[in-house]
Amino acid sequence: MNYMKAIQFLEYEVGFASIPGLSRIQALLQRLGNPQERLEYIHIAGTNGKGSAATMLTNILQQNGYHVGRYTSPHLARYNERITIDHVEISDTDFADAISEMRIHCDAMRAAGEDVPTLFEILTAAAFYYFSKHQVDIVILEVGLGGTYDATNVIKKPLLSLIMSISIDHTDFLGNTIEEIASEKCGIIKENCPVVLYSQQEIVYNIAKAKAAQLHAPLYYISNHQIAVHKQDFEGTCFSVENDLISYKNIMLTLLGDYQIQNCVTVLEACAVLQKQGLHLEESKIRNALSHTHWEGRMEVLHQNPIVLLDGAHNVDGISQLASTLPTYAQGRKITLLLGVLGDKEYQQMLSKIFPLISFAVLTEPQSHRKLDANILQQYAAAYDKPLLVEPDIAKAYEIAYMRTAPQDMIVCCGSLYMIGALRSHILSCS
Repeated sequence: MNYMKAIQFLEYEVGFASIPGLSRIQALLQRLGNPQERLEYIHIAGTNGKGSAATMLTNILQQNGYHVGRYTSPHLARYNERITIDHVEISDTDFADAISEMRIHCDAMRAAGEDVPTLFEILTAAAFYYFSKHQVDIVILEVGLGGTYDATNVIKKPLLSLIMSISIDHTDFLGNTIEEIASEKCGIIKENCPVVLYSQQEIVYNIAKAKAAQLHAPLYYISNHQIAVHKQDFEGTCFSVENDLISYKNIMLTLLGDYQIQNCVTVLEACAVLQKQGLHLEESKIRNALSHTHWEGRMEVLHQNPIVLLDGAHNVDGISQLASTLPTYAQGRKITLLLGVLGDKEYQQMLSKIFPLISFAVLTEPQSHRKLDANILQQYAAAYDKPLLVEPDIAKAYEIAYMRTAPQDMIVCCGSLYMIGALRSHILSCS
């Protein structure tokens, strides 16, 4: 099986169904000899911030001499992005080989009358298989959806469970209340394994605290941060932080956005806990790693004059964070919004957060079967009395936004990671 046939197998033979439960991937992994049991993990859950935390931690561990596997989702352009070792994506050949191995066992499971794993479960098993084969020291393992019944939750004893920002999202799978969603996310907490919790609302903290106590898992939750921001512009952020666990002066962070400061603080707390467990992490190398961390499609500047900013904000919390941080960077620039969303998101609330900040909007559609028709989005956006145009084709929508934006102003692109991935590829191909 070559690379293209591997993709065809995943997308057309397996398909995109998402089915909660661990039995299918457990059966697949058992057929593979349980490669996941030969690895060490930092397991990351949360509604937003997982990818940023995963990228920062990968950089930090690699800078300190560790051989680091990273598994994230979704991808922006290619499946290979999801599986990396020391920031190097799995090759097309290795990807095809891993998926070929998964297919052999999936076919055997089907022949035996067993349920066949989903696409995400197959990719997760392939990642375990690949990381085990290459004997990485630590795997940064990002939850795909939820926690309790996510395919990544087959691991038994992580070095650390890291729970980032939790908010309302994926209600069709995780529940309609913050309590239900928090309970699902906290499902990654394991017995006697430490937990670092991002600064959360009290109801989320109480759920995490109860779960950790039940499993005798040390919980690190520091809410009394003293954070001083010294500089914040398109070149990066400089800040200091002190609390009961950490103390850093003048941290340089290349990731943009107010929310990345709190993400970074949580990662620094995670490093302190990992140090307690015996990992050798030098402060100078932690600092250097953070000053060279980049995360594609997240507050990423792809063009100047006008500034073109791509951000993977794809739910209410993400859009809220983007909206709160935009004035810091816009500094009087008029904002053209390029927006495309999925139909299962709370897009009316998303509009309410971002539309008051903009001067003009182009509404488009993500490349996904879950996309929201841009004309439907227009009906709700019309209430804000802002000039807007509808163009379902992402490339054409970008060209409209670009032509309508003055060189001294900026274009902000957000709403769906599917849209950001396609748009990023288009912009880079034209540059």
